[in-house]
Amino acid sequence: MDKKDLRNAMQLQLKQLAADTYKEKSAIIHSKLLDESAIKDASVIGITLSNFPEVDTWPLIEELWARGRSVAVPKCHPKTREMTFYEITSFDQVEIGYSRISEPIPNRTKAVKKEEIQCLIVPGLAYDKDGFRLGFGGGYYDRYLSNYRGSTISLAFQLQVVEKIPRDDYDLSIGKIITEREIILVEQK
Repeated sequence: MDKKDLRNAMQLQLKQLAADTYKEKSAIIHSKLLDESAIKDASVIGITLSNFPEVDTWPLIEELWARGRSVAVPKCHPKTREMTFYEITSFDQVEIGYSRISEPIPNRTKAVKKEEIQCLIVPGLAYDKDGFRLGFGGGYYDRYLSNYRGSTISLAFQLQVVEKIPRDDYDLSIGKIITEREIILVEQK
């Protein structure tokens, strides 16, 4: 199966998750993430504002704020296919932006440099146990991760873990994948 077919198949599977199952599994994943040393040790965490059917990050962000962490969320720049992360302290500082994604409002937030983000929660549609991910097709995170040096973690439902992700030379693996059933620690090569 090529990337496009896998992307379509996974989106269909995810959209079939019942609302109560979605919330329950997201909560289990949140709990596991919050126990991770990469999160406990980080003062600045990069994370996306999820859209259903991605693992729900909104309550997770609230919990990170409650624990005194700075939360930085990405703003996409479609012309260059790059992202800038901005610190948010309230959901009042976000709006619907590129591709109907919730993004920070730049003039109400402050930009965060890549090297300030100690842990980056990387979104995706599918993952394999080697840590490779299938994103949403824009290449934004592939570009961002190319010279990112902090910890990387992806949050996924178990159904998103597949045998093998089709790979290109520029694809980079994630350090850890957390699902409701397991934590996959990826050996970095």
